[in-house]
Amino acid sequence: MEGVESSARKGHRGVYGFRPTKLFVFGDSYADTGNNRKTQANSWKVPYGITFPGKPAGRFSDGRVLTDYLAKYLGLQSPIPYRWRKYGANKVRCGMNFAYGGTGVFNTLVLDPNMTTQIDFFQNLIKDCVYKRRDLHSSLALVTLSGNDYGAFLANGGTAQDLISFIARVVNQLTVNLKRVHGLGVRKVAVTALQPLGCLPRSTISNAFQQCNATENMAVDFHNSLLQQAVAKLNNESKGSAFVILDLYSSFNKVLKSKGEFLGSVTFNTPLKPCCVGIKQRLLLW
Repeated sequence: MEGVESSARKGHRGVYGFRPTKLFVFGDSYADTGNNRKTQANSWKVPYGITFPGKPAGRFSDGRVLTDYLAKYLGLQSPIPYRWRKYGANKVRCGMNFAYGGTGVFNTLVLDPNMTTQIDFFQNLIKDCVYKRRDLHSSLALVTLSGNDYGAFLANGGTAQDLISFIARVVNQLTVNLKRVHGLGVRKVAVTALQPLGCLPRSTISNAFQQCNATENMAVDFHNSLLQQAVAKLNNESKGSAFVILDLYSSFNKVLKSKGEFLGSVTFNTPLKPCCVGIKQRLLLW
């Protein structure tokens, strides 16, 4: 992950030499660890959660999501979901997860809080002194954006001709959100690059999961290019390179091209083929 480094000599890992003590999370299903309502979200149904924690627990994964991996990498506990904060008051010291699966920077196809509202929740906790200035100064924010805005745009009749201008709007709003989180006192802010959407099952099903959709990935490239420019500008305006990009695009492509053939890793002979078609009530994990 670009911008994330380890310090073996000191026995801990951090971001640009900074060791956070709290993790605050904003975004969507790539980061949600249980905020979606049980009555409405498939993340509370089998086969989600079958490898971790052994049952459905609100994660859109058979196991861990990005929040869990980053927290573990940094030596932190995975932060408690905002929805469960009153049932785990002793856990708020590790930070909090405000991410809701299916959401984006704008309203999408779900009724859950968009990123602006998620940050509002965070700001209210600061006003209520749940987190103080010293807590924020030693904290890291993870912000994920995995494409729900674009899915909603197309589902609501958006055209390919208008997509480019909409991408600019999305990145502009994302930039506003990043700046706002940092302005609330969070010392470092990590934001995900968009993964290759054209390689996801909903895009490759038309060719029997044999090849990625190049047109969709060109749009992703444009999004990521704008994001890189925006983050560079934010860092020029802030002290100490407060913003960093987690390059999910390169990570996805590395696995897809190598089929996961790294030392000690699981290999994928057909990396574009979804793993759960026809399994557990024919649910399909994206």
